[in-house]
Amino acid sequence: MIRLLILAFALITLGALGTHAQSRDAYTISGIQVDERAPTVGEAQLKAFSTAKLIGARLLIERLTLPEDRLAATDLIIDQTLADRIAAAVDVEEEIAGAGRYRGRLAVVYNPSQVRAALTQVGLPFTDSLAPRAVLFTTASNGMDLAWNLAWDEAPKGSLVPLIISRATGYTPETPWDALETDVALSGAQRAIFADLRGSAGGYRVDLVSVTPSGPRRIGQTQRASTLSGAIDAVALRLNDDWKQTSIVRDTSRTLIEATVKYTSLAEWITLRSALAQSPLVSNFQTRAIATDGAVVAFAFAGNGERLTKDLRDRGVVINADPIGWVMTSAISPGRPIESQ
Repeated sequence: MIRLLILAFALITLGALGTHAQSRDAYTISGIQVDERAPTVGEAQLKAFSTAKLIGARLLIERLTLPEDRLAATDLIIDQTLADRIAAAVDVEEEIAGAGRYRGRLAVVYNPSQVRAALTQVGLPFTDSLAPRAVLFTTASNGMDLAWNLAWDEAPKGSLVPLIISRATGYTPETPWDALETDVALSGAQRAIFADLRGSAGGYRVDLVSVTPSGPRRIGQTQRASTLSGAIDAVALRLNDDWKQTSIVRDTSRTLIEATVKYTSLAEWITLRSALAQSPLVSNFQTRAIATDGAVVAFAFAGNGERLTKDLRDRGVVINADPIGWVMTSAISPGRPIESQ
């Protein structure tokens, strides 16, 4: 049992560190195009850096917040003063300079503490946590299967929903989890997302479905896009909005609960514990009792039980009501038996 606890703690800690590193990517805006002129190249470069900070600040706040919340935040003013305050560094991805002109592609890294403080000050709800990693499978109801898959040459950058693009074919949202599990697990992901292309050039739409061991969940359909590249951007936007709807908490109140965790393997315990630790809705997690086949845990969660159930479901965890209270189980395939000491 001691060995189980030490190993579980070590794996959870490593997972948390990885998640923290990934969340820093949420505060980086890359690929900002600039073209500025000034009496000297140095002055033109400074103008370009300032422009990039302002453009990036607007894109960053759009990334972390929902449109309806931005409209309601009437005190939010995204100007150069704010951009300079929250920016931490400017990285040059590509540049051409000379004769009082500076052109380039820049990336701006923002200070998470400064951004959080600025958004909190104006009462704008936000999230900077990442959704559970997913393997994205492409399908095409319009017959453009190969073209649609090849259009995904890489996952969208800076997304709050980390994606790994699969080149596998033959899968659909109705495919049993047992058939998807190997591809998903080998990618270090916790779920699959199916992106089904519909329509034709000038009017593409994409239906999105998330699939976990608990079953499929329809995310919805993207906005219309005229090109395949635009359809990919629309997918990223829809997935981000879906995640923000789940993870942004407007009600600051917390519900305290005690739950029973049931598992049959070390892998299941680690999955359950990690899912709770990584959920943006959960805080103050405690293990109050533990055995080889189950544990009693306590934690606080924000929002309502439906939101928590949805978030944990995407992480491969099922919550069921029972006469003894909430019972949490892992839908991930069992690992090796837990060994007690």
